[in-house]
Amino acid sequence: MAKRDYYEILGVSRDAPQDEIKKAYRKMALQHHPDRNPGSKQAEEKFKEAAEAYEVLGDTAKRQKYDQYGHEGVRGTDFRPFTDVNDIFSTFGDIFGGGMGGTIFDEMFGGQTRHRRRGGPAPGSDLKLRLKLTLEEIATGVEKKLKVKRWKACESCNGTGARSGQSMTTCPVCNGAGEIRQVSRSVFGQFVNITACQNCEGEGRVIKDPCTTCKGDGRVQGESTIKVNIPAGVTEGNYIPLRGEGSVGRRGGSPGDIIVVIEEEQHEFFTRRDNDVTLDVFISFPEAVLGADIEVPTLNGRSRMKIEPGTTSGTVLRMREKGIPHLNSFGRGDQLVRVNVWVPKVLNAQERAAIKQLLNYEHIGPEGASGGAEKNHPPFARVKKTQS
Repeated sequence: MAKRDYYEILGVSRDAPQDEIKKAYRKMALQHHPDRNPGSKQAEEKFKEAAEAYEVLGDTAKRQKYDQYGHEGVRGTDFRPFTDVNDIFSTFGDIFGGGMGGTIFDEMFGGQTRHRRRGGPAPGSDLKLRLKLTLEEIATGVEKKLKVKRWKACESCNGTGARSGQSMTTCPVCNGAGEIRQVSRSVFGQFVNITACQNCEGEGRVIKDPCTTCKGDGRVQGESTIKVNIPAGVTEGNYIPLRGEGSVGRRGGSPGDIIVVIEEEQHEFFTRRDNDVTLDVFISFPEAVLGADIEVPTLNGRSRMKIEPGTTSGTVLRMREKGIPHLNSFGRGDQLVRVNVWVPKVLNAQERAAIKQLLNYEHIGPEGASGGAEKNHPPFARVKKTQS
């Protein structure tokens, strides 16, 4: 099963500041804490999943690698998934010990309330684009131009949603807060339920006279072309974030991001495994026996390769550093060339006669191998060939 996006797990945007990420994790930890969900395996797994996400996003260096390369970016660092909830408590003791004002148990039983959400326009949504690349493009890195359909600010109202000259007024329902707070009490203490104001949709403002172009939305659909630079060495599932290139929010909301997800096109000749690539080549029987100097394709052109005399079918030869570059590092993988001896199925009379003539020579068949047939070959290999 593919790993979930860490930002999605914590429910934060990709440009969220570190304190917001910490608060989001604390909220998730409260919700799925084992003491609050005794015996629930599902809650325990969500508790571990949130801790894994916070370990990466709560660390600036790890977060930067994750933002650039996804889950592959944190592989090989000191990151490790949590398998025991006690490891989580020991690692993030400041969070569970009340490092943000009060202990986690205070919040569980009514000792703390959430900070009020400020009213304002909601940010725009992120867009996810899938980009297919050839192995040749992955081997060198490439710049791509992508056409994107997204929401952009309405020019008629400058993104406000109101007609020219018309202002927005404070929402009379929430008094500009953008949220409605409902307080309830129970035997465990006081709980505060905070929901977005339905009248202003959480913005804290309402429009008296909507713009006729965007119907008060503050944005319209548009298409534009963007450039994205793909570094060499990416792999399937890596993604490139383009900050602020997504859809703008309604009525002046900040734009989201574009997430370019990498996909690899299947190659006609090469097969990739990690940063190595494998290629099958075919040589003739005389080339296998006598050796040869052949030309083979690589991801960066063509190269010469020596076939040693006596090479058998299935032999794998290694061409150093002819594979995929290591992402965000030095060096590159190798190209593995699997040699196959070509057996023709159609022969003309002259070729057939030549092949028959070879059967008369001592070292052509396995019974002529050094060391003696009795020692080196199974019985079926020693059966005398018959000529047709």
